[in-house]
Amino acid sequence: MSDFEIVARSDFSDVTFSLEVRHPLMARAAKPGQFVIVMEHEHGERIPLTLADFDRDKGTITLVIQAVGKTTREMQQNCRVGTRLHALVGPMGIPSHIGAAKKVICVGGGLGVAPIYPQARAYKESGAYVIGVLGFRNKGLIFWEDKFRACCDELILCTDDGSAGIKGLVTEGIKQSISAHADIDEVVAIGPPIMMKGCAEATRPFGIKTMVSLNPVMVDGTGMCGGCRVKIGEVVKFACVDGPDFDGHLVDFDDLMARLGRFRPTEKAALEAWQESCRLRGGAGH
Repeated sequence: MSDFEIVARSDFSDVTFSLEVRHPLMARAAKPGQFVIVMEHEHGERIPLTLADFDRDKGTITLVIQAVGKTTREMQQNCRVGTRLHALVGPMGIPSHIGAAKKVICVGGGLGVAPIYPQARAYKESGAYVIGVLGFRNKGLIFWEDKFRACCDELILCTDDGSAGIKGLVTEGIKQSISAHADIDEVVAIGPPIMMKGCAEATRPFGIKTMVSLNPVMVDGTGMCGGCRVKIGEVVKFACVDGPDFDGHLVDFDDLMARLGRFRPTEKAALEAWQESCRLRGGAGH
């Protein structure tokens, strides 16, 4: 029996939840920006998840998951305190470079709010002035606001419907921050590809270094399958071993989004088959 025991779980909404998993070695080794590959059960899919937090003293790592496909719906249903994951590999990927920047904007959109947290904390620990910009669809989906307030000098909340913070996309928060601070050294953004593209375009006119974290489809996580290849300028890179962090001004986001779109029919079919099997077993999974 593997010892990847789930020791805590929090549900932020009907689709978003966090799992705190015991893994002392990984907790000691983990750094901001890295990810893990998880298998929920022996016959399960291998899925990459960015490390949302790690506690070296407690020996735990935290994963924040959005239940949108077959595997993540299974995890939402089955992963409870006291259960164990079948496999957990990592930390993988090149850690984020926490340099000597004195003033940084850390931007998270939706599920990307979770993995931007270790970076915001690391920048704060390095002595930087940290501005957090977090985007959600509405007030009811906001999570970890207290954790960000503890490590950010300023925190700007953005909601699509204006139910909390400022109404609008995270790019509005970036524009506000740049207009208030002429000395921003770096912007780090994590979220859906279209959001990260918007962040890169918002900073491009100002020449502000902008790093993004890419999470394309992965299979092995070692650079062998080629599934996670991304175009960075004129060069093809593999997100699993060359990233996941890349210069946002060089990423070909249109190519990335087109590649992600190719897998949607397969993902949809897998989810529908799983839901049907749940229905036949007695209605679980709905």
